[in-house]
Amino acid sequence: MTDTYCFLHLRGAGNNTQQLEQDLIAVQSRWREQGVEIWGIWRGLFGVASNELIVVASAAGDSPQEVYSTELGALKLIRCSLFKPTLRPSSRASLEKPGIYVFRFFSVLPENQAEFVELSGDAWTSFEGAHDYAAEPQGLFNEVREPGNDPALDMLLVTWYDSLQSWQTSRSPADSARARFVRRHQLTQRTVALATTLLPGVSAATD
Repeated sequence: MTDTYCFLHLRGAGNNTQQLEQDLIAVQSRWREQGVEIWGIWRGLFGVASNELIVVASAAGDSPQEVYSTELGALKLIRCSLFKPTLRPSSRASLEKPGIYVFRFFSVLPENQAEFVELSGDAWTSFEGAHDYAAEPQGLFNEVREPGNDPALDMLLVTWYDSLQSWQTSRSPADSARARFVRRHQLTQRTVALATTLLPGVSAATD
């Protein structure tokens, strides 16, 4: 049974994340009682307000959204979405590598998701081995929800870069990767990106 990941966009009081980070300590303790672990907590660079955090938590099997959202107490929830991993990650271990993490949401029709995943995996073979930038996809996920009025579902790609310069340089990848990214773009109805930095000490905070 595939693990479930939950993307949470949280907002705290004040104009920074100091109180929000403190409040999350209690939330993480409640999550652990439900078998939920933290994959990562991120502060925003672009697209995330100064008093907001991005949190990705995970649980084994098909955990419902309520497992995550009802344990938040007074924290303001901007978004709570469930996802299933595809090619990556291969484990629920917390991320630790410092650097830039870009969250990119792709709106993709369900019948095109398998091709999207295949194109991504093929492109990564040259994308990750480039000499003029450092980048590594950390996770590629399919959203879990009923399509509703909009048949397209989000796919979430989380990519690590050692710097913003690497992020910018990687937008001109090798030809072998570029062709697959172009095809992937053709399968995408819209896309949104958030640039973040990983909050250190997540594992220690949850012990």
